Amino acid sequence: MNIQIFGKAKCFDTKKAERYFKERKIKFQSIDVAKYGMSKGEFNSVKTAVGGLDKLIDENSTDSDAMLLKYLAGNEAKEQKLLENPKLFKTPIVRNGKQATIGYQPDIWKTWE
Repeated sequence: MNIQIFGKAKCFDTKKAERYFKERKIKFQSIDVAKYGMSKGEFNSVKTAVGGLDKLIDENSTDSDAMLLKYLAGNEAKEQKLLENPKLFKTPIVRNGKQATIGYQPDIWKTWE
């Protein structure tokens, strides 16, 4: 397994995801998505695995750009805005190769073990 957790420092679900893997002694790489963002390739892989762009957007974000995202025409504009402002990602995004989940999903992670 090659687990990557894209999360935010103040996200409780990110902390719960990290704790889940620590308790099972599964190695993972933790990435602060708000600070470092996500590469275009990682983004496309995650988008495909979770079933679309809209699932990646944090609807509850207080950032002003989050309010504008729903009014942008076309997915390309939304993708560009997400890559420019990674604080808008819903977290945690947990990747295992080509598989990915968004949010705290221990039932799915069990199948990866």
